[in-house]
Amino acid sequence: MALLNELYQEIIIDHSAFPRNEGTLDAGTHFAEAYNATCGDELTLTLLVANNFIKDVKFHGQGCSISKASASMMTEKIKNMTVTKALEFSKNLQKILNGDDLNPLDEEMMGDLIALLGVRQFPMRVKCATLPWHALDDALQCLILP
Repeated sequence: MALLNELYQEIIIDHSAFPRNEGTLDAGTHFAEAYNATCGDELTLTLLVANNFIKDVKFHGQGCSISKASASMMTEKIKNMTVTKALEFSKNLQKILNGDDLNPLDEEMMGDLIALLGVRQFPMRVKCATLPWHALDDALQCLILP
């Protein structure tokens, strides 16, 4: 178990030190800002959505290693997903991180995001890990049909 925790920590450190899809997206169609007052994390998320697919996504901001790593992993995960699938994935991931989902995890579907499971032990850090996902929900909410 200690080796697994070490691996998860390495994944978080890697995504934090070398974030994927960090920057701005001038041609974005959807945008959201998120702020975690608890630890001061700030995040701007920009997406390019076409034909109900997330074609590109970038994030910019400052914050702790967990929020930055989560944003990096999120952008990798949702790129080329449909809006519906991305929102469903976001909802399920937030449930898992908040400890509300007791269903077995699909480790293959989770990919690197499984490294965030350790934050469940620290409720204040869950907010850091879910911040990018809340921004995603906000950015895409207008695409949900009533």
